[in-house]
Amino acid sequence: MTEFTITDATADMRLDRFLRREIEGLTQSVLQKLLRTGKIRLNGAKAEANTRLTPGDTLIVPEIAPPERKPRTRHVVKMDPARLKELEGMILYQDDSVIVLNKPAGIAVQGGSGIAVHIDGMLDALQGDADERPKLVHRLDRDTSGILLIARNARVANKLSVAFRSRDVEKTYWALLAGVPEQLEGRIDLPLKRIDLGTTSRAEPASRKDKEAQKAVTDYRVLDRAGKRFCLVQLNPQTGRMHQLRAHCLALGTPILGDAVYGGVFSEHFAQQLHLHARRLAIPHPEGGLLIVEAPLPKHMRDGLAYLGFTVPEAEKPKRTR
Repeated sequence: MTEFTITDATADMRLDRFLRREIEGLTQSVLQKLLRTGKIRLNGAKAEANTRLTPGDTLIVPEIAPPERKPRTRHVVKMDPARLKELEGMILYQDDSVIVLNKPAGIAVQGGSGIAVHIDGMLDALQGDADERPKLVHRLDRDTSGILLIARNARVANKLSVAFRSRDVEKTYWALLAGVPEQLEGRIDLPLKRIDLGTTSRAEPASRKDKEAQKAVTDYRVLDRAGKRFCLVQLNPQTGRMHQLRAHCLALGTPILGDAVYGGVFSEHFAQQLHLHARRLAIPHPEGGLLIVEAPLPKHMRDGLAYLGFTVPEAEKPKRTR
């Protein structure tokens, strides 16, 4: 039997898609048979193909014979000197347990169809003399910039996943919105439902009675504003749903500037890309104490805020309290 423990990096995936990705040689017909006969167990119970996985879930799967063909190899991004320099330039903080990156907008965290360059494929370059390659702990959308936490090994990854799952992590995002909320500070408590659209997915508001609805809560506070046209807002997600911040800002009537999927609001005075940045992360360090890291804003957001005359403080240096 094979056991999988779901982390934040793989949460919110459909069970069947997760297993086909993780198990070499698992065909759709075999998967359906195993599910139908109850041989795949999710948290000890019979599993369903369309179940959305959550952090901490445990999947038990029978051993499956690999196909008689060359095993699939994990995609590793070729690291030439320029790309290695780019990766090293992303590092905000590192020690023997964790690495914190300032991910640029436009780079995917994980691979997929048509994605040749992604953070996960670069992590081998950060292994050094360690026995294990670094591991993703959570994700950011491809077009979102900012803090991405990496574990040095599986033991640390498990500890960090527990912290994310137990809500001991404080995540702070900054976004430039089109418009200004009527209330300058508040909480958005709006369930979301994942809608699959072929090769892509999006989050939609859902009724609390909808069986596919997931609890989604975001605290927000306006930091600065330009009349009623634009504002800089701080977002603190209390849950971690797919596209949660983007969907919640749209539901508030103030979509994130440059978000082609949620609102589609652009302006000639700003870069034609998403203005959403993972600004700050405060998390219990695996070896004790609290780690606090802030990420400088990307150029397109700095330019936008400068155009509006907003003053933005510099990111503080990383610190770990004991």
